[in-house]
Amino acid sequence: MPSNPFFERSALPYQLPPFAEIGEEHYLPAFERGMAEQLTEIAAITATDEEPTFLNTVVALERSGALLTRVSNVFFNIASSDFTPGTETIEAELSPRLAAHRDAIHLNADLFARIESLHRRRADLDLDAEELRLVEQYHLRFVRAGAGLDAAGQTRLRELNTEIAAATTEFGQNNVTARNAATVIVTNVEELAGLSPAEVTAAAENARSAGHEGAWALSLQNVSNQPVLAELADRDLRRRVMAASLQRGLPENGNLAVRIAALRAERAALLGYPDHAAYAVADQTAGTPEAVEEMLGRLVPPAVANAEREATELAAAMRADGTDDELRSWDWQFWSQRVRAERFSLDAEALRPYFELERVLRDGVFFAAEQVYGITLRERTDLVGYHPEVRVFEVFDADGSALGLFLGDFFARPSKYGGAWMNELVSQSRLLETRPVVVNNLNIVKPPAGEPALLTWDNVRTLFHEFGHALHGLFSDVRYPFFAGTEVPRDFVEFPSQVNEMWMIRPEMLANYARHIETGEPMPAELVERMTAAQRFGEGFRTVEYLGATLLDWAWHRVPGAEELAGADAEAFEAQALRKAGLAIEAIPPRYRTGYFAHIFAGGYAAGYYSYIWSEVLDADTVDWFDDGAASIREKGAAFRRELLAKGGSVDPLTAFEAFRGRAPEIEPLLARRGLI
Repeated sequence: MPSNPFFERSALPYQLPPFAEIGEEHYLPAFERGMAEQLTEIAAITATDEEPTFLNTVVALERSGALLTRVSNVFFNIASSDFTPGTETIEAELSPRLAAHRDAIHLNADLFARIESLHRRRADLDLDAEELRLVEQYHLRFVRAGAGLDAAGQTRLRELNTEIAAATTEFGQNNVTARNAATVIVTNVEELAGLSPAEVTAAAENARSAGHEGAWALSLQNVSNQPVLAELADRDLRRRVMAASLQRGLPENGNLAVRIAALRAERAALLGYPDHAAYAVADQTAGTPEAVEEMLGRLVPPAVANAEREATELAAAMRADGTDDELRSWDWQFWSQRVRAERFSLDAEALRPYFELERVLRDGVFFAAEQVYGITLRERTDLVGYHPEVRVFEVFDADGSALGLFLGDFFARPSKYGGAWMNELVSQSRLLETRPVVVNNLNIVKPPAGEPALLTWDNVRTLFHEFGHALHGLFSDVRYPFFAGTEVPRDFVEFPSQVNEMWMIRPEMLANYARHIETGEPMPAELVERMTAAQRFGEGFRTVEYLGATLLDWAWHRVPGAEELAGADAEAFEAQALRKAGLAIEAIPPRYRTGYFAHIFAGGYAAGYYSYIWSEVLDADTVDWFDDGAASIREKGAAFRRELLAKGGSVDPLTAFEAFRGRAPEIEPLLARRGLI
């Protein structure tokens, strides 16, 4: 297939993939040639009689697999943001083959011998700091991938990796199917009381596109507590929505979760770890399971106490309104919204006209980046993305020099996974002479044709959060692709994105973007004050919801051996895990239940969902630093970019943080932020 667009580097600006030329028929041939080319390149490294050097081994490894990287970056973004039956079939076939390909490299005895030789002699190789870290990280990666196992161990490891890859791909695909199938169909419009007219119209169009003419369809997001539960006045419809949400993926994905956890436990034991959690955190900033558990243990009791106080207040409001029943999971968000509105005179629906997508994006997210870092973004309508809704922006540094490309894919659609995420289509590297091309995916409900997209406050937060990930990729300034952008420990990767959320509420930023869609007037100061005051309300619920998912993930991956899960039932395991953690609160289901916990059973967060709050410790501490008034925001932004964002994984993240902050991180700012002290 000589015309395959992946076979050569893209000639477009910044090597943006030529999406207009790419068809499904190009993926599999490109993957097959890419894997073959990389194995040939590896063979060339090991065939030489020359003594291993940094250049002929490590740099050669960094240069290998260019075609495979190009097609992988495009395909796996498509597979999650605009999948089709064809891409699902390709992904199911490819996942185990790619796992086998990675094993063919990491378990190559001749290659590992060269890396081990370099690692043993590293102090005598006259390497600079980034080169030395690269040798050490490659050695660590190969050891953790099983390079030191005997032949029988490596054979079993290959089998386990193939099985895990196939099972996690199946889980992810099932998750999307189950989410779409769980859409709640409403036949009486009166049941939708509480939704805005625009939301009712969108639900009607949603139903029509799904073949339910004359009805209304409420699609689910990939969380337990659906945002629409805060608005629906009809209690029975809220119950139906919550039931549909909580039962997704069962029993199919429940059975897969048991299998995946058992396979991971066996692999961890094979590699010399007591369980998968110990294996997962060994190369993270946490370092040990005990460090994670100590931090989580400090959070659970005060979070539960906060949630219990909130529950008492919400139940009282519900009874005062005439509902003589217990506070249920489908009641919590509705009554929380009502109490918040009454206490702070704050109507969430009245906020939406101040948060129009285009203004929030340009005058909020982009404006904040300009104020803090000096960068500007200019839309490139001459460049196309992988879907008609994808927008392309060129990013310029403060001195006017070109920095990279940012792609925004903001709206939900049936062919997109739930949630929000950032991918790198091209990673920065001075070695490869590449500049970053990054994409943000969100799931904002698309408004009816011709109407503006009015956001919730959570949507605004997500825009700022994901752009924080984008900045991490765009500001990368490393030599080797191994370290580029977000190639940092999982429990550090959320830190820059969480820091970026701080700008959404800064007065100078908020005043610039929070303007009424019809009048252009800024949000009134007293409304800003009430909104700010309302931020902590419900923090007990949010923390318990998050910790429930975190400790559920932890329970699945602290299992000491595959035999411990023989015949296990996913729902029973989940219930026991939540009871043991002290989080079996029926009215607050975990943010993700096992059947749709894609982060850990289809993504890279297995035994790593704790990373959000681990990173938030660094985030809260950094926000205090930004706010201490010791220097201007631009000076602070320049230091944050230079010392942390630009370095990617080329330095130890905690060492970089301590150098930048002048001390080790402290947890007290996080406890104060979440109302836990």
